[in-house]
Amino acid sequence: MSSISEVYDVLVAGGGNAGLCAAISAAENGAKVLLLEPAPKQMRGGNSRHTRDIRCMHNRPTSVLSGSYSKDEFFEDLLKVTEGTTDKELAEIVIERSSMIYEWMISHGVHLQLPYKSALSLGRTNIFFIGGGKALVNSYYKQAEKLGVDVLYNSRLVDMEISNTKFESAKIIRRGFPYQIKAKAIVLASGGFEANLEWLKKAWGPAGENFLIRGTPYNKGEVLKILMCKGAKITGDPTECHAVAIDARAPKYDGGIITRLDCVPFGIVVNRDAERFYDEGEDFWPKRYALWGRLIAAQPEQIAYSIIDSKSLELFMPSVFNPIRAATIDQLAEKIGVDGSKLNKTIASFNNAVEKDCSFDCNSLDNCKTKGISPPKTHWARRINTPPYFAYPLRPGITFTYLAAKINRKAQVIIKNGSPLQNVFAAGEIMAGNILGRGYLAGFGLTIGTVFGIIAGRYASKWKYDE
Repeated sequence: MSSISEVYDVLVAGGGNAGLCAAISAAENGAKVLLLEPAPKQMRGGNSRHTRDIRCMHNRPTSVLSGSYSKDEFFEDLLKVTEGTTDKELAEIVIERSSMIYEWMISHGVHLQLPYKSALSLGRTNIFFIGGGKALVNSYYKQAEKLGVDVLYNSRLVDMEISNTKFESAKIIRRGFPYQIKAKAIVLASGGFEANLEWLKKAWGPAGENFLIRGTPYNKGEVLKILMCKGAKITGDPTECHAVAIDARAPKYDGGIITRLDCVPFGIVVNRDAERFYDEGEDFWPKRYALWGRLIAAQPEQIAYSIIDSKSLELFMPSVFNPIRAATIDQLAEKIGVDGSKLNKTIASFNNAVEKDCSFDCNSLDNCKTKGISPPKTHWARRINTPPYFAYPLRPGITFTYLAAKINRKAQVIIKNGSPLQNVFAAGEIMAGNILGRGYLAGFGLTIGTVFGIIAGRYASKWKYDE
């Protein structure tokens, strides 16, 4: 095995948002940094390539954010979606420090913009960036290179030498060849295991075969397994993940955000048996869209269909795929392969349950609801009675998994006896499960990666002084 002769102050494994923030932070603190990106250059950036916005606390309006979003409201939103399954200390760190994200992004070359029309009503809570995730990633790579960060593409971490709770060296595979790298500290920002189908099926059973992977095919969970072997404390449930309803016609990997479907609140969702199975209007979509991947995963053959009529077609950002269209419900049922009589019965039952004299408002928790039907629809309930009719096929789209390495407030990885690995840090999806035990808030994964990337990079840089 060859050795890379230079000894780096900080080695960063993973070239997405969290890894880049860590590399930049460490370099700005004077460290000599090497970043490993398992993908080729044209696919660099991990899941961050598919992002478009980031959630942040702010006490006053900015050029791209309306109103205010307080720490208390942010924390309340998080507790609601996670049902309290969160490390409150780490969550508070992320929320409090998210207030600096606006200036951090601008100072590191990211160009911001007002939110898109129909972008999940996020203009008050989330910052959108021009060019989406690729532009974000490219800006950070440009900044990292200006700071002298070395980057190795097609390079993945496959083992670490750890002695007496201290990292000594890493084994990597680069373009098929093994190398040893010595560094004074390491930041692990290599994502979850969502692209490892065998691991998904081990957690989910046969249902995992039908999952679609929204992001990079390079997140195999290799580094998480290394940590497990080294005695790291692991937190979270392997079946918990950021799983959303995406168009069933999306590719197996790397379909990205354009395959997500935001039509669910404006119609009904039925399974293969033409039956509804959950409240489509429970709350605002940014707080509920990440439930729907898991809901669909529990349905027969992991397939469902969002049914809307022409009244609702312009209320949401469309998928990259056109909806399935028909003049009648029977024709629509035939096109999507469900029983026509059952679908007609389900829609008739729903229509009869919609309360009269409501005021439909897609921008508020309106009073349009059903009565006497299970499951109910709590908001935005309107009769499906205006042809043509439309359907979108839905499957679970996995963004990232929540099984995570346990860390402390310095982003140090914790081992099973409760002690930290002195110079091993983690940021991004590999540790996000500390804070996201279940559920999701739109843009929050990028928030976690940015805040703890900066923290990990700063603390890792201090190890260059420890000889």
